[in-house]
Amino acid sequence: MRYTTDLTDAEWQLIDYCFPRPKKTGRPREHSYRELLNAMFYLVRTACQWRNLPKDFAPWRTVYHYLRLWKHAGLWERIHTHLREHLRQVEGRQRQATAGIIDSQSVKSTECSEQRGYDAGKKINGSKRHMLVDTLGLVLGVLVLPANIQDRDAARQLLTIFYGQKSRRSLKHIWADGGYAGVLVDWARKLWRCTVEIVKRTDKHTFRVLPRRWVVERTFGWLGRCRRLNRDYERHARTGECMVYIAMIRLMLVRLARN
Repeated sequence: MRYTTDLTDAEWQLIDYCFPRPKKTGRPREHSYRELLNAMFYLVRTACQWRNLPKDFAPWRTVYHYLRLWKHAGLWERIHTHLREHLRQVEGRQRQATAGIIDSQSVKSTECSEQRGYDAGKKINGSKRHMLVDTLGLVLGVLVLPANIQDRDAARQLLTIFYGQKSRRSLKHIWADGGYAGVLVDWARKLWRCTVEIVKRTDKHTFRVLPRRWVVERTFGWLGRCRRLNRDYERHARTGECMVYIAMIRLMLVRLARN
């Protein structure tokens, strides 16, 4: 292994089937899918610029091309969903989550980002990642929007996308903080038959672990280990969402390979 982010043989076997088999005719591939993935995992972990990818990897234009190609094809989310369901079964849970936690994370963005806004509460000019996770902290859905959009408004967009697939309608209970109180609670109950439980702080000057809300904060901590996610460097929101999926794919591969 050249870098700590490179896939091991056991990790690659978990997702090898997701990629097309090499053709028997025509020009052989110059760079394997595994090599391209190693370059993407390295970039997300270290936050280097595309043009500064080490020469050990494929040319950066090739790596970037495949990242965009798989983004538009929805491959990142499909791989992520497969690994999440697999890991849930390994942990003794059902494949589909029935409960989750929703929260947001404001991050500064560069001047090239199309998703910029000012979060007056946290005094951050940038974007906001709205995240829905299960009780294990595994990501169920992510949505990147300007930081000035209220959490309850963004939650409606995120849940609409999430519940758009019938296989995801098993989610029946969501924990959230006070920023999601109001019409969102009634909207989720009437439209999706989902209960949104608001968990509020009782004492702002005393440290206390709040029920279930700590789970999504831990997920933000996991993502913080990937330097590419400490700031929003992406021009398009969908690319930023893919970076979250790539980071979680790498994390879940490590866990599954250990088992």
